[in-house]
Amino acid sequence: MNNRTWLISGVSSGFGYEMTRQLLEKGNKIIGTVRNKSKVADLIENYPETFSCEILDVTDFPAIRNLVDRSFEKFGRIDVIISNAGYGLFGAAEELSDDEVNHIIATNLTGSIQLIRSALPHLRTQGGGRIIQISSYGGQVAFPGNSMYHATKFGIEGFCESVAQEVEAFNIGITLVEPGGARTEFRYGSAQVTKLMTEYEGNPAHNFLNMLDASKSLAPGDPVRMAARIIESVELEPAPIRMILGSHALASTISTLKARVADYEKQTELAASTDFPAGE
Repeated sequence: MNNRTWLISGVSSGFGYEMTRQLLEKGNKIIGTVRNKSKVADLIENYPETFSCEILDVTDFPAIRNLVDRSFEKFGRIDVIISNAGYGLFGAAEELSDDEVNHIIATNLTGSIQLIRSALPHLRTQGGGRIIQISSYGGQVAFPGNSMYHATKFGIEGFCESVAQEVEAFNIGITLVEPGGARTEFRYGSAQVTKLMTEYEGNPAHNFLNMLDASKSLAPGDPVRMAARIIESVELEPAPIRMILGSHALASTISTLKARVADYEKQTELAASTDFPAGE
């Protein structure tokens, strides 16, 4: 694998940290964004020449554009953009506050959109590059108690699938990575739980409480192996539009999509009944 320059958002923990660590060990240059540099103090100390750590709140959209512009100006070329910053928000839709709804959309969805949009002119000008959007199998499969997370992931998948077709002619490839559950801080540390209502006790909307309890079960995904597969995907040509990580995630996604297709196929007559008759 050739050494490249990568811009990765959200490198303080989870996949972001692990990808950054692996890439730096192999001699790559990384522009990594965090909200708190203390979480990556080891990387700053060990890789002073190849790790450029930047403070960024991805809900600050002008700051995103400024960072991207400065980074391309400084490094001349950035080969890979990885949009990774995000978090999980758990609770029934009725339980969530307006601020919680707005913040997760701004972080997971709009922040990712603005990062990609900011990078596109530079990638086009330099003749190509690769964009990797960290999504989730929750961008295809929905569970109760996680409605706003699913809203952001279903949304970013539609955005990226459309943009991929727009920029293919410029040699820009886009890949949506859909990990299953992994043993990262995302699940066992940074996940946010709203103020729960007693009316939903015993409701499927609160099933997530068991999932977030590491003493009851551990996610099957190995973040080290997952990070390695994400990095390796940059070598694939053409860029795969989707890449799912985790056997459980793959099985669940296939089952969900098969059921969805079967439901659509039952609606053939209904769909046709809304067309103008042939010849009109």
